[in-house]
Amino acid sequence: MSAVLRQHAEQQFAEELHELKRADSRPRPPNWQLSPWAVAKYILGGKLDSGFEVTPKYIGNTRTMEIAIATLATDRALLLLGVPGTAKTWVSEHLAAAISGDSTLLVQGTAGTTEEAIRYGWNYARLLAEGPSMNALVPGPVKIAMQTGKIARVEELTRIPSDVQDTLISILSEKSLPIPELNSEVQAVKGFNVIATANNRDRGVNELSSALKRRFNTVILPLPETLEEEVEIVDRRVKQIGSSLELPAEAPALEEIRRVVTVFRELRSGVTLDGKTKLKSPSGTLSTAEAISVINNGLSLAAHFGDGRLRAPDLASSVIGAVVKDPVQDRVVWQEYLETVVKERDGWKDLYRACRES
Repeated sequence: MSAVLRQHAEQQFAEELHELKRADSRPRPPNWQLSPWAVAKYILGGKLDSGFEVTPKYIGNTRTMEIAIATLATDRALLLLGVPGTAKTWVSEHLAAAISGDSTLLVQGTAGTTEEAIRYGWNYARLLAEGPSMNALVPGPVKIAMQTGKIARVEELTRIPSDVQDTLISILSEKSLPIPELNSEVQAVKGFNVIATANNRDRGVNELSSALKRRFNTVILPLPETLEEEVEIVDRRVKQIGSSLELPAEAPALEEIRRVVTVFRELRSGVTLDGKTKLKSPSGTLSTAEAISVINNGLSLAAHFGDGRLRAPDLASSVIGAVVKDPVQDRVVWQEYLETVVKERDGWKDLYRACRES
């Protein structure tokens, strides 16, 4: 069997989940695989009494994760809100993996998402042959989660049309899913809950109705507070992804990661790290996720078209591509930053030349 490109969280971190389950003697909510304490340990990382080291999946405020986990132990659904690239999807996947042992009950929100994707559909061949019946019904991820007492995930909730979003209202308030065609319903088993994600800088967002908002407890995932924190996040994720992709390149030096993260943080905040120079910000978000993508693309270039060591020319085109989303407005912003900051910064001459040549 061929190796999969990307394993689900519960597969990739199966050993950690197993060790946590062995060490976990605290009370567990119904149908949870781990206690809330162990879920937090899985997400935030740390050493167990046995000496086993759990890797952190989220680097940030501990209380934020504790609130998210505590919410899922109640009858309130969880909405993870933040700008693109703040690990909302990553956190939701790992929460579902730790709580339910299954992160695959997923509805991917798009402008074309229909009610059937959230509720259920029909096998039309059986429907025509037998008429409406449970055998002809095709369950969606939310229905399966309700029947099995697991976590369902709804990604990019605000990308879903408003009338389709409101399908969730009765599910979250009544904990039941009506099936009027069969004069029946599905009642949620204990352990069922929903984690939704939404970003607050997306164009074409469909605002949540007040009725739906009331069904969620909202937890905002902020961008990393410090440069060091963001560098650590990028370094960890690049190593994980690089191992999965089996790139024949050296692990990137922290200094290269630091340069990319510095560029992103300065342009994002509109001021240099020392606070001395004000800058124009580009139209994009320049998120941590984009920094990870830039480093990985640079590693691929270095591995296949270089000597295997990440250098400034391997990063330049990807950095420019991440910054310049609008070819007119963002190019002016980038050129000004390049000439006033990158050119004058000690030790950055190679990055300046590479960016000028790209």
